[in-house]
Amino acid sequence: MPELPEVETVRRGLQELLPGREVREVRVYDSPKSFPNDPVQVRQFLYGARIQAVRRRAKVLMIDLENNYSLVIHLKMTGQLIFRAQSAQFGGGHPNDSLVGQLPDRSTRVEIMFQDGSQLFFNDQRKFGWVKLLPTPEIAHLSFMRRVGPEPLDPQTTADQFIARARRHQKAMIKPTLLDQSVLAGVGNIYADEALWAAKIHPQTRVQALTDQQLAELLREVCRVLQLSLRHGGSTDKNYVDAEGRKGNYLAFAQVFRRQDQPCYRHPDQLIVKQKIAGRGTHICPVCQVVRDR
Repeated sequence: MPELPEVETVRRGLQELLPGREVREVRVYDSPKSFPNDPVQVRQFLYGARIQAVRRRAKVLMIDLENNYSLVIHLKMTGQLIFRAQSAQFGGGHPNDSLVGQLPDRSTRVEIMFQDGSQLFFNDQRKFGWVKLLPTPEIAHLSFMRRVGPEPLDPQTTADQFIARARRHQKAMIKPTLLDQSVLAGVGNIYADEALWAAKIHPQTRVQALTDQQLAELLREVCRVLQLSLRHGGSTDKNYVDAEGRKGNYLAFAQVFRRQDQPCYRHPDQLIVKQKIAGRGTHICPVCQVVRDR
């Protein structure tokens, strides 16, 4: 599953490409669940509509139209958004040959054609992702959107908000709490491990054993590692690349993630350990990160 930096990197690229383009036609291939809207509704509200902006909430992309409708897109595990024009070729998502090959191909689920001849393809090998056309005001009322927590990189997100949401899970371990999208939006396994190491918190520590000061510091580290990843185009994890098809290189700067059996940067005589916590592969330094009990 992509995390916030990977999806945000794709959003930033598409924001440079799509606004102002007018939809001419839409084709749905093979998998109706990839684009479940009624064809009559699609022709009425999507054909002829002009793209206004590309937004993101948590791990979901939204392509806003000038007619107050939006395309809501979730890439899931293997989704791709690929833009093709005579003068440019761009792709973001799962890095396979579809990013540079002839389209549509067997993984293409939706093709959006624009009046200027350019195209946007939604590809998805495993068919878990989807595209939905919705009235823009309704998006905020979707069950997912109502549940999702604050954006960590939003300047209006405060430590107090994060602490209050984390405290709803007092008896839970901090790592699954951090991965809970209702606590904080967009954080996944890579950046949870990185932030917990930076904050010197063991992933199995119960929330109730952490002080408000420690939780505030954890939020600061989450924001720091997310910003660092954005500067480097996201991670090089095998599923996601940016809007120009370039792989991110954050993992070259990772402190613990996928560094098992390598020395800790704070304690060179101690090797990073990988273990399963709450069902997720987790990377820790046994010296830096010790389970605390209140």
